[in-house]
Amino acid sequence: MTLPIDSGTTVTLHFSLTLENGHIVDSNFEASPATFTVGDGNLLPGFESPLMGLVDGDEREFSIPPENAFGQHNPQNVQAVERNNFEDGELELGTMFSFQNGDGELPGVVVEVQDNEVMVDFNHPLAGQIILFTVKIISVTPQSVH
Repeated sequence: MTLPIDSGTTVTLHFSLTLENGHIVDSNFEASPATFTVGDGNLLPGFESPLMGLVDGDEREFSIPPENAFGQHNPQNVQAVERNNFEDGELELGTMFSFQNGDGELPGVVVEVQDNEVMVDFNHPLAGQIILFTVKIISVTPQSVH
C-alpha cells in the first residue's frame, strides 16, 4: 500500500528550484536526494502544500508564486546605509554583505552607490520571483515514533 504525503510523513525526494528564465537556483537531481518531515520547518509551507497526496514515484512540476515562495519584493526593505560603514574599494553593485541587526546577520545586496550613502536591498534574493518547483518522490514513510 502506498502512503500519500501528509503532515508528519517523512519524504525523500529529488527537487529543483528554477526561475522562469530557466536559471536553476538549486537542484539535487545530480546528487543524493533530500529527506525531510512534512511540517518540520525545513521546507517553506508554499513548497510543502503542493506535495500533499503525492506517493512514491510521482514526478511533478509546480509553479510557486512569490507570496508562497520567498515573498514579494518590498521597497521598504531597500535602505540607505552610511557610506563610511564600508571600506573603499569594496563597493560594487550586486555585492552582498552581512549586516548585524540584533537578531544575528542579515544579508543585503548593494543596489546603488551615492556620495554619502549606499542603498542596500535586504529582500530575499528570490523575492518577487515565481519559482518552478520540480520534484520526483523517492519514498514516503510514516512519521517516526520516538
